Amino acid sequence: MITKQSKAWEYIKAVGTALIFALIIRTYIVQAFKIPSGSMIPTLLIGDHILVNKFIYGTQVPFGDKKVLILTQPKKGDIVVFKYPEDLSKDFIKRVVGVGGDIVEEKDKVLFVNGKPMTEKFTQHTDNSSLDGADPRDNFGPYLVPNGKLFVMGDNRDQSYDSRYWGYVDLKLVKGKAMIIYWSWDAIKKFPRFGRIGGLVR
Repeated sequence: MITKQSKAWEYIKAVGTALIFALIIRTYIVQAFKIPSGSMIPTLLIGDHILVNKFIYGTQVPFGDKKVLILTQPKKGDIVVFKYPEDLSKDFIKRVVGVGGDIVEEKDKVLFVNGKPMTEKFTQHTDNSSLDGADPRDNFGPYLVPNGKLFVMGDNRDQSYDSRYWGYVDLKLVKGKAMIIYWSWDAIKKFPRFGRIGGLVR
């Protein structure tokens, strides 16, 4: 005979188990993020909701910054979510343009890696002028990326606050690789962008 008390206990166990699994998935496997700014336009738009693969670059050891079970390291071209080096409470998303050992440089809006100009069809420039002097937006380097670090930039090159301004990202701050857009909301039109839902992040 099943009593009301035993039914309640079974329900509590089921909910508790589901919550534990959800926490494990969110912490170690996949996490959802919402794009709040336009720094990755046209690849990612404000209002895109993405899933991030958290285990591909390794699993974070609890109460530490060491990673284990590393499947691969971030590569040039990967779009990664990471803790902002100057405020670890914030998450940023940018594209990797340089890894440890690479020499990165920009001349009049053209990115060079190891002395070769990069063909970047995924980027956009909204300002035809080229800034010189103290502002590194259009001209910087050459910089040698230290081992264990990444140089990252937004695809919306003229409107992105990235490694050009605040430096490198330590590998231990990387949370995962952007995978797929599972939802997209146009706040201006007040309507979903159905054509973006299910699209891979590249």
